[in-house]
Parts: sequence; C-alpha cells; structure tokens
Amino acid sequence: MKKVRFYCQHILGMGHLIRSVEIVRGLIPDFQICFVNGGQVIEEFEFPREIEVINIPAIKTDSEFTELTPVDDSLTMSELETIRTKILLETCDRFQPDILIIELFPFGRRRFSFELIPLMEKAKAMGAKIVSSVRDIVVTKQDQQRHEEKVCRLINKYFDMLLIHGDPDFVKLNLSFSRIDDLNCPVHYTGYVVQPVPKPQKIDNKPLILVSVGGGRFGHDLLECVAHTAPILKDKIPHYLQVFTGAFSPDEVLVKLQQITKNLDNITIERYTPNFLNYMQQADLSIGMSGYNTTMNILSTGVKAMMMAFQGNNDKEQETRLKKLDSLGRVKMIQPEDLHPEKFAEQIISYLQQDKTELSLNLDGVNNTAKYIKQLTKQKQLV
Repeated sequence: MKKVRFYCQHILGMGHLIRSVEIVRGLIPDFQICFVNGGQVIEEFEFPREIEVINIPAIKTDSEFTELTPVDDSLTMSELETIRTKILLETCDRFQPDILIIELFPFGRRRFSFELIPLMEKAKAMGAKIVSSVRDIVVTKQDQQRHEEKVCRLINKYFDMLLIHGDPDFVKLNLSFSRIDDLNCPVHYTGYVVQPVPKPQKIDNKPLILVSVGGGRFGHDLLECVAHTAPILKDKIPHYLQVFTGAFSPDEVLVKLQQITKNLDNITIERYTPNFLNYMQQADLSIGMSGYNTTMNILSTGVKAMMMAFQGNNDKEQETRLKKLDSLGRVKMIQPEDLHPEKFAEQIISYLQQDKTELSLNLDGVNNTAKYIKQLTKQKQLV
C-alpha cells in the first residue's frame, strides 16, 4: 500500500484541520496515512482511527496574524522551530512517504518555510511526489505581484500537483491568485470538501437556532450580540438558541456570555461539540462566521443561514465567498452595523419567514481528491 504524509498547520481557527482530516478520510481505503498536526491539540476532536497522527509542538497566532507564538509558553520560537524541524525530518525518514501533501503552502504559511523547505527537500530526495492542497480562495497580500512570484517559484521548484478544493463554476482561484497559467504542475479543481452529513438525531423538540463562530478565537462581537438579543426573541419566536463559542474561545468570553444569559431559559452557551452537524441538521437557522467549513456544512445540510465574514489581517476570503452566496439568495450576510440587539432580533425574525434559494455546487471534493492522488502515484517520478 502506498504511503501518504499529510502536513496541516492551523494557527487561528479549526477550518484547515477539519478540511484536511476529511480529505484524509477519503484516502484511507487506498493509502497508509501519517497526519502531521502543527496546531493546537483539540481534546474532543476525533481523528480517524486508521491513521497515524503526529502532534508536533504547536504554534498559534492572533486574529491579525501579527506574530507566531508557541502554544507552550515555556519554549521560545527559536527553540520550537528547531524541535519541530527535527521531528518532521526524523518522522519522514521513518515513514518514507510516496506522497507528501502540504495544506495551503506556498499560497500561505510561508513563515513555516523554516521547516517545510527542509521537509520537501528530504521528501524529494526520497522520490516522493509533493502536492499542494488549497481552498477556493487564498489570502491576497499588499504586494500581490511579489507574493505571486514567490508562489510560482516554490510551486515550480517543489510541487508535482496543485489541488484546489472548490468549484470553478462558483469561484475560480484566479480571483485571488492571477498566475495559475505560470504554474508548471497539473492543476485540478476537486469540488468542495464537505463533512459527511450524519443520520438525523433528534436533539430537542423545540425549534432551534444554532450559533457558532468556528474555532472561537474571533467572532466574539457576534456572540455577545446574540446573547443580548436572546431576551428580545424570547416572547416573539418559539426558538431555542444553542451557542457554541468554539474550542479555542478564551475562558473569559465563555464566562461573560454565560453571565449575560444566566437568567434566560431560551439560550444555552457551550464551548464545543463533536456533534455539530447534528445540531445544524435540526436547526431552522444557523448564525455564524462564514469560514470554508461552516459554509460547506450549511450547503450540505440545507439549513437557512445568516453569516458574518472574518476580516482580520485584511483577509477577504470569507467576505468574497459570502458576498457571492448572499447575491445568489442562499444566505443572508451580516454586516458589523447589524450587531445591535433590537435590529438583529428584527433581522432574525424576518429571515426565518423568508424562503432560501437552493444552490447546486460540486461538493464531491473528498472523492475527487482521492482520485487525483491515486493518479499521481501511477506516474513515474521525473529525476
């Protein structure tokens, strides 16, 4: 059985990790998998039992991506870089991958070149093929021309394939990266990567509004607005509000929200659930941030949704996707100026009464990714 090593570095939210693990699930029937997780460990998060998981000492960042910091504050970044690189190279020697898949790099995560360049050099020397795995929209930079030149140079030096996990009929990568035609490796759109929708399980008999903000390191203004909106909604709609603040949400955020809502019986504030899709299936409305995975969950479950875009670090990824979905009538876009309890309550009540537009996108990214990886293993390595 051929071997695949998958490198994933999530530094702010959970989206990169969730998408990467879904891709890996699709590879399990045909490959032996070693998954490298460079981000903070989430205790409740379940990896497939069939794969080997290596959690290297974790790195995180703030919502403006101003600096990288160790999750373990007893280590300096210099020490951490040395430790991580050593682990990556030693475990690569042991595992001997046929395919190395690197999520996002070099379109992002170039600050991790300290470990990724040595890793790719070693993998190439072993005869492994290297794949870049990216979402439909990548982050743009202030000096976009210089950024794209670096991406082209790295792709053309190290990579054997680029997989774009999106549907070109909805949005093309060209929208955020203009030089696809200058890449020498094969480029494939896989369709969107979605989590499988579980069999419906009744959670509560009350009609439900689900509120979430991904990993929980941002979106706190939205959560606080929902908490203050709950008493206004109490006597106007029969719905119960289930709020998840996210696995990485600061303790003080969770405590503050629970304090605001402690005397209300129409809202519950919790940090995280591994059964998120069960709640989304039952919900009449989902309110949250418009990250890749939450958006795909909304499309796959068919739930009505109100969404707000993360815009830290001048990142337009979520806003770009959300504006298009809003223009097509599939979701309602929340603007920062909407976050006033009376106004927000009116919008929720109004939107619950509206019909949503159905949208057909290619959501078969998991199966198509596996197909392209299998094709790559059959090609002869060029020396």
